[in-house]
Amino acid sequence: MAAASSTSMAATAVFMHSLPATKLAAHVPALPLRRVPTSIPLNQISGSRRTYQLRVRASSSDESSPIDANELFTDLKEKWDAIEDKSTVLLYGGGAIVALWLATIVVGAINSVPLLPKLLELVGLGYTGWFVYRYLLYKSSRKELVEDIEALGKKISGVE
Repeated sequence: MAAASSTSMAATAVFMHSLPATKLAAHVPALPLRRVPTSIPLNQISGSRRTYQLRVRASSSDESSPIDANELFTDLKEKWDAIEDKSTVLLYGGGAIVALWLATIVVGAINSVPLLPKLLELVGLGYTGWFVYRYLLYKSSRKELVEDIEALGKKISGVE
């Protein structure tokens, strides 16, 4: 039974350095809090005598502005009404969803083939090393990369 309680403790323990203060923290209603120990010994779980401290910080800011759902919907409605060719937008959106769905199927199929994912990781690491050596290692090659990216941007936007 002791093993079951230690595994449930491991499953529920969450370790964070600290939570960043967000604008959302000002709008979350206060919940009743219960006392939680600040450090949890994990020697039953991992065999070590280390303890991890869990610190949670919440803050609110007066300068944060709440997001109004009605204002958001009216802005979206105005932008949708401003679009002239709605069928093209829907077609591109549907095509993007179908392409994403097909990509997940292909990646899942490739991932299920033995040794192929590790081989592709090796190819990716090799290409990353080549890219760093070719474009990022020296100052002149970084300038060349920036010029290539700017030329591509001009070509896509139609300026060139």
